[in-house]
Amino acid sequence: MYLISLGAGILAGLLYGLIDVRSPAPPAIALVGLLGMLVGEQIVPVAKRLIGGEPVTRAWFAGECQPKITGLQAKQSNLEARKG
Repeated sequence: MYLISLGAGILAGLLYGLIDVRSPAPPAIALVGLLGMLVGEQIVPVAKRLIGGEPVTRAWFAGECQPKITGLQAKQSNLEARKG
């Protein structure tokens, strides 16, 4: 998946170079924007849980939201996958 993403980015960069335009945002700003999108997506499940009267615990956040933000599986999920 990382290689596909990198390839798409390189292709976009080549297209920008061919038509002689600059990328829409400096890389650091673009990366911060992407991080904001990932974090913002996790507001919805947190809000649903709070509205439903369920607690938002550190364990729930680590298992539900953190893997989606970081792209890494939670430790508990890895253990369960190994058992199964």
